[in-house]
Amino acid sequence: MPASDEKLTIAVGDATSSAVYARPQHPTATVVVAHGAGAGMEHPFLCGFTDALNGLGLATLRFNFPYREAGRKFPDRPPVAIAAWRAAMTAARGQAEAHGDRGPLWAAGKSFGGRMASMAVADGMEAAGLVYLGYPLHAPGKPGKLRDEHLYGLAAPMLFLQGTRDTFATPALLEDVVARIGPTAVLQWVEGGDHSFAVAGKKRPADEVGASLAAPVAGFIAAHS
Repeated sequence: MPASDEKLTIAVGDATSSAVYARPQHPTATVVVAHGAGAGMEHPFLCGFTDALNGLGLATLRFNFPYREAGRKFPDRPPVAIAAWRAAMTAARGQAEAHGDRGPLWAAGKSFGGRMASMAVADGMEAAGLVYLGYPLHAPGKPGKLRDEHLYGLAAPMLFLQGTRDTFATPALLEDVVARIGPTAVLQWVEGGDHSFAVAGKKRPADEVGASLAAPVAGFIAAHS
């Protein structure tokens, strides 16, 4: 049976945010997924990604950060985003326990969402591993200001999925960061992909692009479970 979406509301401090949980039969793990800075959890890219993960036997929970829920454009500051991540992981853990699922709980995110997941884990949030869908190592055109300091203290397995044309991560710089993290980190390039994983000359809808990333993620999770 295909997984069906269940809408949830999670408390983040004094505010609430929306979430969507989906569970196939007998999932092997649960993946919590956060959106990027410019789009919410209902963006076709994330829907395609989580639907494809469900089809590969993984439960998913995608959620909105408070700023997106409130209709604001500027992303939350790290303390609020980290609180949202903790709340989402708690909600996912509760869903897994309610269904008797004992698989690991992973954190994944597109760009800003993935970076905030890594900061949450650095701040003590528990996660079996991390998946970055386009890690924003630096702002476009500003490779001298890297967002990497907290990554070197993380012991959890990490998968960096990155487009070779992504202006948020100069390839040589990202390769160096991943090498310095050590063997727990793996970098997988998407040839020709930009920050949204769109490939020049290959037009695909956003949900199909997101779905194309599910297999390497599911494989990485299976290899580290």
